[in-house]
Amino acid sequence: MNSVEETRRVEINMGPQHPSTHGVGRFILTLNGEIIEDVKPVCGYLHRGLEKLAENMTYQQFMPIVDRLDYVASMNNDLAYCLAVEKLLGMEVPERAEYIRVIVAELGRIASHLIWLGTMALDIGALTPFFYTFRDRETIYDMFEEICGARLMYNYVRIGGVAKDITPKFMEMLKHFLDTFPRLMKETDGLLTKNRIWMRRTKDVGVISYDDAINWGLSGPSLRGSGVNWDLRKNRPYGIYPSLEFDVPYFPEGDVYARYLVRLEEINQSVRILRQCVEKIPAGEYMNPESPFVRPMKKPKEGIALKDFVLQIRGVKMPVGEIYFGAENPKGELGFYIVSDGAGKPYRMKIRTPSFVHVFALPKIVKGGLVADIVSVISSLDFVFGEVDR
Repeated sequence: MNSVEETRRVEINMGPQHPSTHGVGRFILTLNGEIIEDVKPVCGYLHRGLEKLAENMTYQQFMPIVDRLDYVASMNNDLAYCLAVEKLLGMEVPERAEYIRVIVAELGRIASHLIWLGTMALDIGALTPFFYTFRDRETIYDMFEEICGARLMYNYVRIGGVAKDITPKFMEMLKHFLDTFPRLMKETDGLLTKNRIWMRRTKDVGVISYDDAINWGLSGPSLRGSGVNWDLRKNRPYGIYPSLEFDVPYFPEGDVYARYLVRLEEINQSVRILRQCVEKIPAGEYMNPESPFVRPMKKPKEGIALKDFVLQIRGVKMPVGEIYFGAENPKGELGFYIVSDGAGKPYRMKIRTPSFVHVFALPKIVKGGLVADIVSVISSLDFVFGEVDR
């Protein structure tokens, strides 16, 4: 019997090719027949040393690098980073800029969830939803292109506000999107939610209990899919979120299907938030003019010599201290721990990314399950290796 068992036990590589691994990650699977006995995540294929780069750049220079963390939710990355630096500075942001930030962040949340939904459906074998979700995602990218000229890496949210004001055309595009997108989303919902094959591939698969989700440090939809009612926009509110009405979806089952339902409802809640922002957005400044990172476009203030003006732009003095700030990104809590020695660049920076935590919870979730189910579990945790490796 022992020899039979040994011949059934094999070790195979899943990755580091991209399909079904959601990035250049490698998983070493130990299988007994079709049963998973162990999983070892192997990371580092995308390592770029971003935290060390931060120590050799000014706070503003690091902005485009932040885009490269969760590279399908760049707007949300930028917002989390700016909120952290603003906390260090004790800086206020104009109200109009706060509304613009929430608009682009919630559009980014929808776009991220759409790419997750399309690729998860494709991983499990459903082709049509992939085309539906990418069609709607392109509409959001058209809007982002209108306000900042980019479709993937934006560098739009800035320390103290945003790079430039939104345009009337952007508002027209946004209103049209809010009028048409819910109906289009129902088509995708109708293809999957009650589909028998989809339910059999996702229900009671990759179950994470309430306690395990907390103990393993999960966050975002992966945490709320285990019944934990925790969303930083509600529990540790920032920006204008306290003045907006929205619900936090959570489901107690803890399986792949529950995590799917959480993200589906989050899309609906983001639409609800966007509609309120369109109605309430005030006129005013889109950038705090007192921000030390604003480069004046014309001339220095009266009484400031030109050489001092140039030095003021090049070398920003920061408060001495350390701060942590976490924001509710599409994949979970993205946090920045910054240590400042008063110079114009961080002394140390540590980035807390949800994907890093989630990928190392995977072995505990899939152990004892079928090898065919690891693909749907990976998809349901929704990690990207730009965040894992950093």
